[in-house]
Amino acid sequence: MKGYHDKIKGFGITYDDIYLVNGARTPFGKLCGTLGNISPTDLGIYATIAALQGSGIVGADIDQLMYANIGQSAVDTYFLPRHIGLYSGIPETIPAVMLQRICGSGFETIIAGAEQIALGKAQTALCGGTENMTLSPTAAFGNRMGYQLGKPGFVDMLWEALNDTASVSMGCTAENIAKQYGITREDADVFARLSIERYLAAKERGFFQEEVLKMNSTVFEGKGLNPRKVFLPKKVNEFNTDENVRLTDPESMARLPAAFTKDGIQTAANSSGIVDGAASVVVAHGNFVRDRGLKPLSRIAASATSALDPSVMGLGPIPAIRLVLEIAGLSLSDVGLIEINEAFAAQFIGCERELGLNRDRCNVNGGAIALGHPLAATGIRLSLTLSREMNARRVRYGIASACIGGGQGTAILFENMI
Repeated sequence: MKGYHDKIKGFGITYDDIYLVNGARTPFGKLCGTLGNISPTDLGIYATIAALQGSGIVGADIDQLMYANIGQSAVDTYFLPRHIGLYSGIPETIPAVMLQRICGSGFETIIAGAEQIALGKAQTALCGGTENMTLSPTAAFGNRMGYQLGKPGFVDMLWEALNDTASVSMGCTAENIAKQYGITREDADVFARLSIERYLAAKERGFFQEEVLKMNSTVFEGKGLNPRKVFLPKKVNEFNTDENVRLTDPESMARLPAAFTKDGIQTAANSSGIVDGAASVVVAHGNFVRDRGLKPLSRIAASATSALDPSVMGLGPIPAIRLVLEIAGLSLSDVGLIEINEAFAAQFIGCERELGLNRDRCNVNGGAIALGHPLAATGIRLSLTLSREMNARRVRYGIASACIGGGQGTAILFENMI
């Protein structure tokens, strides 16, 4: 393990002998859809139980638990990581922590888990993220101290999450990037349609079957714990389909109004979907992997986090990817696959143009424009999808990255042990 920090480029670290063993995610439910009434904690429990099973281990094998959640959307969310551990069969003696770096939070759990292992504080870590955006509350801040007559001050926390009060709204950052790089509405729509087509093609060939768990109504229990009863809608016996995906013809896409500025290029069709879902992975030291005879998906080679002007926050993957390559001693030509979260079409295209990316190697199974962006879960989903595709294509190196609200970016370099 070797750390790096620079006040301009960012900070990062290289790892030795640490692996992403396997993982799982829930299907991503559309806003007010099938998962709309399920607590983010319960979504995390579903994903964690499945990730343990998929990794070939049990809860007792986990030494630390790192979980992420951004929009606290249930009354017991303060306890979220601890409850996920307890109800997933992880021993009560294993501590749990919640991490938050907005859209990079899922990545942050993997980074934290790998660093804890590298420091000798664990052999294994359960890392994940969960989000129920449907349940995001309407809040009245300060009501305990009273409010003016007729002005209770309620705000929609989901809507407020899209706004950076220090700069501009998330959508406007994408419009700023579009102006900077000369990205047109047609450019954005073409990319959005490609994302959807790639996702549907991947689903058709069964790519997501080993990644997406099948959800049923259930009761999560544990010794000495109150049972958690989880019910899917009455007409749903089993749920395992990403609900946000919808193929749209170019003419219909072109008719949609701009979503954020009067003459903007971003619309509902070429921006990431607002969805509910969770994802978990198991991270482990090589000694544990070898002792158990496990076959990990990838080695976690390096990670980097950078920051930049909040008004173009979508360009965050650019410095993060450059830095992770630099500290790993690689060039972009060494990387066979890249996943960059599709917060907005213009945001992805801006990164693509600045880095000189080959689109044929990026987001090859579609991205968040197709299946949605459940904030805290996205970094886990990207890492899991990328690692699985690296195995399928026998690609040695891959990078997963995302822009982060407020003007940050994170990137993780994975190596396929071919």
